[in-house]
This record gives sequence, structure tokens and C-alpha cells, in this order.
Amino acid sequence: MSEQSSGIDNVMQENRLFPPSAEFAGNAAIGSMQQYQELWDRAEKDPTRFWDGIAKDELHWFEPYGDVLKQDGHNVEWFVGGKTNLSYNCLDAHIEAGNGDRKAIIWEGEPGDTRTLTYRELHGEVCKFANGLKKLGVGVGDVVSIYMPMTPELAIAMLACARIGAIHSVIFAGFSAEAIADRNNDAKAKIQLTSDGLNRRGKVLPLKDTVDDAMKKSPTVEHVVVLRRVGNEVQWTEGRDHWWHELCDSVDADCPALPLDSETTSFILYTSGSTGKPKGIRHTTAGYNLWAKMTFKWVFDWKPDDVYWCTADCGWITGHSYIVYGPMSAGATCLMFEGAPNYPAENRFWELVEKYRVSIFYTAPTAIRAFIKWGDEQVEKHDLSSLRVLGTVGEGINPEAWMWYHEKIGGGRCPIVDTWWQTETGGIMMSPLPGATATKPGSCTKPLPGVVPAIVDESLKPVGENQGGMLCIAKPWPGMLRGVWGDDQRFFDTYWATVPGNYLTGDNARCDNDGYYWIMGRIDDVINVSGHRLSTIEVESAMVSHEAVAECAAVGRPDEIKGQAIAVFCSLRGAEPTEELRKELKLHVRKEIGALAVPDDIRFTDSLPKTRSGKIMRRLLRDIAAGRQVAGDVSTLEDYTALAKLASTED
Repeated sequence: MSEQSSGIDNVMQENRLFPPSAEFAGNAAIGSMQQYQELWDRAEKDPTRFWDGIAKDELHWFEPYGDVLKQDGHNVEWFVGGKTNLSYNCLDAHIEAGNGDRKAIIWEGEPGDTRTLTYRELHGEVCKFANGLKKLGVGVGDVVSIYMPMTPELAIAMLACARIGAIHSVIFAGFSAEAIADRNNDAKAKIQLTSDGLNRRGKVLPLKDTVDDAMKKSPTVEHVVVLRRVGNEVQWTEGRDHWWHELCDSVDADCPALPLDSETTSFILYTSGSTGKPKGIRHTTAGYNLWAKMTFKWVFDWKPDDVYWCTADCGWITGHSYIVYGPMSAGATCLMFEGAPNYPAENRFWELVEKYRVSIFYTAPTAIRAFIKWGDEQVEKHDLSSLRVLGTVGEGINPEAWMWYHEKIGGGRCPIVDTWWQTETGGIMMSPLPGATATKPGSCTKPLPGVVPAIVDESLKPVGENQGGMLCIAKPWPGMLRGVWGDDQRFFDTYWATVPGNYLTGDNARCDNDGYYWIMGRIDDVINVSGHRLSTIEVESAMVSHEAVAECAAVGRPDEIKGQAIAVFCSLRGAEPTEELRKELKLHVRKEIGALAVPDDIRFTDSLPKTRSGKIMRRLLRDIAAGRQVAGDVSTLEDYTALAKLASTED
């Protein structure tokens, strides 16, 4: 590629192919690439007819819709005028179909306490809590802020809000009081849900105390509902605070689902901005519901006897779409877990897979890299033969981690669905289909039906094969975000203004000669070295393929000669951080992907700055590498001490 091109150089080559077994393909709902292509072509050529047929089959409608799709520039409506209800589709529909006694949630707390709820039992709990919310004056359009541990009551609260048309805003139960107040004020929350505390690595975190601090700066919140989870002592404000169990004991166990317009806002979910306040991503009802359900069924090849475990938290979009709304709309049995993957020991996840005979396992690449660091012996203690599909979510997975996951967790027999999507997309956009797609380690492979990607360079021209550029989505899809809460201009400027007529994802990608897509990091994660635009993911993949490296992050820093130099922060796997190792790693990168990508700086560190969902906050590392003061929103940062340690790390 010439230095004048505004595309992104592709320096990583990965050509290994892993087709699904004949046995798996033979039992899959979509068992061939021909079937996939027929679905994708139908959705692309006539999306109205395609989604009309699926919506009528897959969702319950109190009142039929008119137009399937209505579009005015970047403003889109799906299933116009129809009335449905997310909670009804997740609960009542299964009871009416005779599946009320199927397990909906199998839950295990960190201390080992357990609970199981059938769809009928879950329906009863949701109805009681929905009536409790109504007793507090909650109605259609009111915002309910949820700051709770990963207990069944978190899912119950979400489904109860959906049942009565309230809008939920789930805030991860690890954020500060300041972060809660910021989100509450932006959303004008009316009710705050929390618990006395939560269990985390053998300790009790006092959630109610944090909420009490947040309430001092949350003037719109009228009531606080508290779940008794751990039994610690809490402060109490009479008239404002209510125990969950007392609220539910005083109401009826039946609450009919409210028919809601297709475009009724179902929830707000806040994402971090690089500067300024976090963005409240707004999702609606029918389109989101349909997208979450169909992508769950397609991507995981779900069967009624599967035990499905997504290890995310409901504080993130993954928990919304693939713990609650997608799986439960399909009628799946979902494992929920309260604790950490390494407490009380580093084999806790594999212990749970064996105990509950989990068949579909969906986790993050950052967790997989931690599993590798903890050692194969933690896995080998357990029988994982129940597993049949593995998934990854949250960020790109490097080939080295993909291969370990394939061999050590999947035993070489389980298809891996490497999923690409975002909070804004509502659900998975690109992924292998486990019965059809031959996978390549590190590639999210193909777009799902209804997803039409486009990759353009900085001049907005389409890039060529194997050339990187800005990833856009060229046509609407049912699960797409409908706005940024209270800020229409920010919605337009962030997602629609840059590439007219296209949704700008904020990610770079390339498409190879097999039509497979490779995510190359965020748009601002590209490093421009002597006129060559390099993807951070490719540099990181080369580093992590060295046996001494557990995890790393590559960023660009200003350089007078090259424009930008490559700085890499990495944590090691049992190795000593020596100058000899630094030289060895540079030679390793040169051998793997060439001299152009050799890091100028390598800093060794025990930990990297991450969000609580496990994503590395590379923009903070760019500030550190450049010697700047860290700026922007850091409310999602997990460990603030990691920043200070990194800033003081000498090369």
C-alpha cells in the first residue's frame, strides 16, 4: 500500500480454517453456508418482507403493526404502530406454549448458595415486583435506576420494568456514588433499586452505603428499594427507603403485561465517552426484542435442552441482550453467577460448567487470557464434555487465545462463535454460525442476516480487499439504537454525520479474500508509523503469541521522526521483566509481522487499566505513553491504582 493511501495496512496473516464437524452441522438449525447465504440474501434484497415474516412468527402482538420499516434519514422506526411487550415475550408466551415448568434461571451465589426459577415462578416474581413498582407510582416512561448484584432479582427488576412500560437504567454494581448520581440526573430517574450489599471475593461490598451517597446528588429519585442479599447493617431513610420483600409481600401476584408501542423506549444504557459525560444509549421495544431473540438463536444454535451461560453482568449490554432478553424470549435455561472467576479458586468457572452441565459458554477474551495465565491444570480438574458451543464477546480475540480456548476448553470439538457487536447495535452483528461457518482464529467472519457492512477510508471511499478502514453499517437493522438520551445532536454527530447515510461503528475493520471480517480496533486506535497506518490489534496479537506474555495493549505516542511510535504495555505470564526479554519480544514481533510493527517502547506492568467489563482503556494508555495527564471519563475504570503504577513505569 502506498504512503498516500488512507486505508490501514494489514500486517497479520491468519489462514487456519476450522469447519464445523459433519455431526454438528447435521443437527444445526443452519447447517451450511448455502443456508446462511440464502438467509442473508433474502434479508438484504427485501428486508421488509424478510423481517415481516420473522416478526409475526417470533413475537406476540397485542395489536398488529403497519409498516415494517419507516426511515427518515438517520431516524428509523420498526414495526410501526404495533403493540407488544418484552416481558410478555420472555415469560407469558412460554407459559401459554406449555413450557412454564422449564427452568428459566439457575443461579449460584459466590458463597455457593443456589436458586432455580422456572418460567412460571419467574413470571410470578416479576408480576409481584411490577405491582410493587406501580404501588410506588411508577408508570410508562418513568426511569428506574438499577444498581444491584447478579442475583435473580436483577433480571426480575428488568422484566418488571418492561412489563409496565417503565424505562430501566442498569448501572454496574461497582461504580462510584458519583457515577450513579451522574446517570440518575441525566436520566431523571424516579426510583433507585439496590441491595444491602454484594459478595465479592469473600468480602461484602456495601451497595446501600454507596447509593445513600449517590442520593445526596440525585434529586429526582423519590424512592429507594433495597434487596436483602447479605444481611449487613444499613442506614435507613424512613419514607424513602423500602425493603424489596416487604414491597412484594403487600401486592398481588398477577400483573398483566401492558401493550406497548413498538417504539416505546425499553431501556437506557450508559457507555463511556472519551471526553465529557457518558452517553445514554436508548433502545426501544419490538425491534430490539426481535433482534436479541433471533441473534441468540442463530449464533448459539440454541436447543431447548441446552444449559446456557453468559458470564457477563447485566450492568452491560451483553447481560441485557444475552442473559435476559434474547435467551428468555427464546425460552432458554440460563445460568447466572454472582461471583468472580477466581474465587475461591481459579477453577471456579470450570467447576460450574461441570456442576450444571453447561452446553453453551459465552465469555470475554480478557477472561480467556486470565484463564491461560492461571494454568491448564485449573481446567484439567473438570469434566467439560457437556460443552458444545463456545463464544467470545467484548473485544477482538487474538489467535493465540482463540486456539487455547478451542483446544483446552472445547477439546477441539466445539465451534467458537467470535461475536462482534456494540451497546449501540443492541445485539450481535457479525459472527460465525456454529453449524455452517468455517472459522478463522481472530475473525468474526460474516455479517448476520440483516447486517450490511461497508468499509471506507478517510476520504469515505470503499477500501479494497484486505485493506483496513472505518467500519460502517449501510442499512437499518431491527436492534439498532434510536438515540442518545436527551441529546439528539450528539446522536447524529457521533454515529451519522461522518459517513452520510451510514451508521459509523467507531471501529476499524478489513474484509479478506474469503469475505471474512477482521476487527482492527477503535478508529482512534490506529497508529500512523512513517505514513503506514497500523492496527493495534495486530501488534497485540503478535506480542501475545510469545509464551511469556499474558496480555498487552499497544498504543501510539508522538514521535518527531515517524509521526507516531508504537508503545506497548504488557503483563507477563510467570516471566521476569528484564531488558533481555524486552529485546526478545521486539525480535518476536519482527519475525511475526515485520520490522514496521516492532514496538519502540515496551513497558512491563502487573495490570492494565480496564473497565469493569474487562475492556482495556487504551485512551488512558495513550495519555501515559505521551507523558500527558490522563483526561476524559474514567467512571468505568476498575482499578484506579493501575494508572498511577503505569504512569511511574520506566522503560
